[in-house]
Amino acid sequence: MERILYEHLGGAAGISAIVDDLVEAHLRNPLIRHRFLPYLDRPDVVAAVKLHTRAFFGAASGGPERYEGRSMPDAHRGMNITDAEFAAAVEDIAATLERHAVDEGAREQVLVLANSLRSEIVNL
Repeated sequence: MERILYEHLGGAAGISAIVDDLVEAHLRNPLIRHRFLPYLDRPDVVAAVKLHTRAFFGAASGGPERYEGRSMPDAHRGMNITDAEFAAAVEDIAATLERHAVDEGAREQVLVLANSLRSEIVNL
């Protein structure tokens, strides 16, 4: 039986580490860091973003987590995220998965999922 994506990502512990590093990657990325900088002095907000992102990744990859956060359009409405910013975020996801030695097939699955959300996130 083929392992589910959740297992390829390392389960809850692996996803948690990936999300932590992904947030750091976004903070280093000159195209999108301005979106996160206002929250650096709000650890409660950063923790909530990480919690929702972990739940989303877990649920979307076949794990037992349940995502109960806002829909993608609701979470991003009014942010006017551009195609370039979205692409930068997806590139951060790809690089973070590679740094965590996630196999190529699993990386591709995650990137397909991420790109499927483009219309729910960009220019809302």
